[in-house]
Amino acid sequence: MIRVYEHPLSPYAQKVKIALKEKGIPFEATLPDAFGSGAVRDEEFKRENPRHEVPTLVDGDVRVFDSTVILEYLEDKFPEPPLLPKGPAERARVRMLEDVMDTQYEAVNWGLLEIDGFKRASGALREQLLARAAAQTGRLQSWLERELDGRAWFNGERFGWGDAAVVPHLNTSAARGHAPKPGGKLADWLKRANERPSVIACVDAVRAVMKVMPDLAAVVASGQFKRQYRDHRLEWMMRSGGLPIVLEGLEKKTIRFGNEL
Repeated sequence: MIRVYEHPLSPYAQKVKIALKEKGIPFEATLPDAFGSGAVRDEEFKRENPRHEVPTLVDGDVRVFDSTVILEYLEDKFPEPPLLPKGPAERARVRMLEDVMDTQYEAVNWGLLEIDGFKRASGALREQLLARAAAQTGRLQSWLERELDGRAWFNGERFGWGDAAVVPHLNTSAARGHAPKPGGKLADWLKRANERPSVIACVDAVRAVMKVMPDLAAVVASGQFKRQYRDHRLEWMMRSGGLPIVLEGLEKKTIRFGNEL
């Protein structure tokens, strides 16, 4: 059986789990030991993925990391039902959509969690960053609304790759007070997407882990957890005015970067 190393809160892992369920592929989901601490203790996981990141897919002797590459692998090995639309133009559109979600949109949601979940900012800086995130979310959702013009789903006529790439991020936005405007195409799409069993399973897993989530700010302050500043996240923080947060995190060793191979 396929194994997926994941974390329920990771939108990248959610994307992969949605794809697996939509294709009807059985899989086992595994949370690596001490994941997020900056010192992963799961030796097997570290051997499977030298980047020490989720999601990682293990299929027999095959190891695949990076959520986009995993989706490509699944599409190549299990072509039915297809998750990509027909035609090179539509496939390119969906892949561009995925790239925007995985970089720009994810960075905004990640920044919001840094501010209000991990309490990295207060006072004027907090308000500045929250305003920045709200404005960006609004523009991104307007763009997504336009992407639905003439389409039932982001993938076209049926739910697929593009929808799996969008829904984790939109659900995160909604949970943080930035749901799509009621009555619009995007709000209608999100309602329908959240009725799919593949998405329901991810939402249920998020709710379960949130019930036992510790005080995030306290965990970071204790040194038990280090947030990973991937390239697009660092860019968002820097250009949004969060340089003091980055400098403090480096000084206190409460942030980390990608693992060196």
